[in-house]
Amino acid sequence: MRGVRVLEDPVLARRADPDLLSLALMDSRNRTLRWLSVFEAGGAWAANPDAAHPVAPWRCIGRAGWFQEQWIARHVQRRRGEAADPDAPRLPSIDPMADRWFGPVEGAAPGSAATRSTWRAWSTRDDAPPDPVEVRRYLADTLETTLDLLASSALDDLSLHGFRLALMHEDRLSEGFAQAAQWLAVPPIDQDPGVAGPPARAQREPLQVGAGPVSLGASADEGLVPPNERWAHSVDVAAFEIDAQPVCWARFSEFVEDGGYDEPRWWTESGWAWVQAQGRRAPRGVEQMRGAAMAQRRGQIRRLPATQAATHLTLHEAEAWCRWVGRRLPTEAEWVRARAAAAHRGWVWGDVWEWMLDGPRPYPGGQGARVAGFSTVPTPRGWGLLRGASAWTLPRAAHPGIRRAAEPERDDLFCGFRSCAL
Repeated sequence: MRGVRVLEDPVLARRADPDLLSLALMDSRNRTLRWLSVFEAGGAWAANPDAAHPVAPWRCIGRAGWFQEQWIARHVQRRRGEAADPDAPRLPSIDPMADRWFGPVEGAAPGSAATRSTWRAWSTRDDAPPDPVEVRRYLADTLETTLDLLASSALDDLSLHGFRLALMHEDRLSEGFAQAAQWLAVPPIDQDPGVAGPPARAQREPLQVGAGPVSLGASADEGLVPPNERWAHSVDVAAFEIDAQPVCWARFSEFVEDGGYDEPRWWTESGWAWVQAQGRRAPRGVEQMRGAAMAQRRGQIRRLPATQAATHLTLHEAEAWCRWVGRRLPTEAEWVRARAAAAHRGWVWGDVWEWMLDGPRPYPGGQGARVAGFSTVPTPRGWGLLRGASAWTLPRAAHPGIRRAAEPERDDLFCGFRSCAL
C-alpha cells in the first residue's frame, strides 16, 4: 500500500527521481492504453469532433506519445531542462506521420498547451485516422525510448524536467479522455478508467474561517512548477464563511425549479446573453431537475444522487445561483486558506473543479515566465479561474496548487462551485 500511495502522491510527482518517474510513466501509459480500448470498443475511435469535444479521440490518445517524444527523445536541448528553447529544431520522429497526426497546428509552439480554437483548427485537418494497432505500437515504442533515456539521466532538476513534464501532461490528458467519453456517449466497458463520479456526501453546515495570512503559489524547490503557479507569496484574508463542500444537485435544483434560468436579474450581462443564445433551462446534459437530477452520462440517462456535487456548470451558472441565494463565490485566497485551516472540520475538495470569484491573474514574480513545455500565450481577458480537482482527476495530478483558466461558458469540464457568505 505504501508503494501505491507514493506512486499517487501529487507533490512527490513534481520532484520525482528516476525510479519513481519510471513507475509513474508506465502507470500513466497503461491508463492511456485502457482509454484507447474504451474508445475503440465504444465505436468512437474516429468520432467526428464537435463543439463538445473539438478533437477526435485518436488524436488525443496519440498525442500522449507524441508529447513525450517531442520533449525527450527528439529534443536536442533536453538537458537544458525548463530553459530549453521550445522552438528549437527536433530530431525526426520514429513515425513519419506523428507530427501530422498528433503535433501542433501551424503557428503553435511545439508542445505548447492548445487553446480550444487551436484544437478546433487541429481537428479540421483532413486525415484518415490510423489503425488503433498502429497507435498502440507508437505509444509502446515512445515509452520504451523514454525509459531508456531516463535510466541514463542525471539526477538534477534540469535533466529530469522533460520526464516530469511528460508525466504531468499524460496524467492531465486522462481527465480529458473522460470528458470525451462523456460527451461522445461512449458506454463503459470492463476496467474503464473513467466511470467513477463524485460521491454522494452528507451535507455539512458552512464553515467559519478566521482571518489570517495564506500562502499562494509554489517555491523554487518544489520541482516542476507550472508558470501560473509561480511564485510563493503571502496574502492576508479577512474572516469569512464558506461551504464545507461544493454545491450539490439538491441545492442547485431549487434554483432551477424557481425559474432561475428565466430571470435575467440573477445573471451577469454576459451570462444572460449565454442563456439566451444556448436556450438553457438547466445545466448541460440534464434532462430533468424536479426533485432530482436526471442527466445524460456516457450515453445513458441516469438519476444523480441529490447530495452529489453538481457538475458541468459554467461560471455564469455559478454566479447566477450565488446571486439567487444571496451568497458569492470564494476568492482564490479564501479557498486556499479554508483548505489549509478547515481540513479537520469537514472541508472537502476534489469532487469537482471549482470556480473562483477572482480571475486567473499572474502571481507576483511569475509574469512572463517561459518554461519549456508550457504555453506562453497570455490568458484572455474575461476567463475564469478554477481551483481544486475533480473525481476524474488522477490522484497524482490532483496537486493542491493547481490553477486552471477557462472560458466562463465552459461546461464540458467536470466543474462546479461552492459559495461564501456576503
